[in-house]
Amino acid sequence: MKIAAAQLSCVPADIPANARQLVGLADRARAEGAELIVLPELALTGYELGALAADPRLWTDPDDTRLDDLRSTGIAVVVNCAVPAAGPRPAIGSHVYGPDGELITTYLKQHLYENEQGVFTPGDRDGRFELGGHRFALATCYDNHFPELTDRGAADGCDIHLASSLYGTGDGVHERATVYPGIARRTGMPVVLANHVGPAGPWTGCGGAALWAPDGTLLAEADDRTTTVAVAEVG
Repeated sequence: MKIAAAQLSCVPADIPANARQLVGLADRARAEGAELIVLPELALTGYELGALAADPRLWTDPDDTRLDDLRSTGIAVVVNCAVPAAGPRPAIGSHVYGPDGELITTYLKQHLYENEQGVFTPGDRDGRFELGGHRFALATCYDNHFPELTDRGAADGCDIHLASSLYGTGDGVHERATVYPGIARRTGMPVVLANHVGPAGPWTGCGGAALWAPDGTLLAEADDRTTTVAVAEVG
């Protein structure tokens, strides 16, 4: 299966504008033969925690009509966004849609990073889905720093690990380049990382969306400057 890892510079708190960018990325991935595209953390709004805490209109249900064009691209999509949850706070969730646009699952980020803890509700179960004969594990950014979470995917029979993330310049460059091939080597699963590039809330995304083989070998990697996709065959 060919999979695309995407990166973009989001328009702050503008779901329609970002959805248009995501549609373009999905179209490009499909044109390159990908059957699935993974999008970065909070790809619909950017990492705008203040706006997300203040405005529930920036939260997206699975059937939100603002995602209609993205669901209609003919490629399976993992789109991470703020989603309604039990109680007054949203969660950071990944909606997974099949190539027919139907919802397959929604995964809620379990390990919230620092200032996220005052804005979001954590999830309490692992993310799994099946597509094209493969079983996938889902994780969001800081989740991937907890080996017990990523190792459960392999123990649960998953073939491929998918990560929607945000890593900035500075320390994030090293983390991006070490955490994810490390997951691949430890679990024996290919790893797909989507990231931000350019301004991203309080950080500057370092780009480098990438895919790694089960032994940690880099299969494909995007640059550190442009909105684009990296595509490789995995599994």
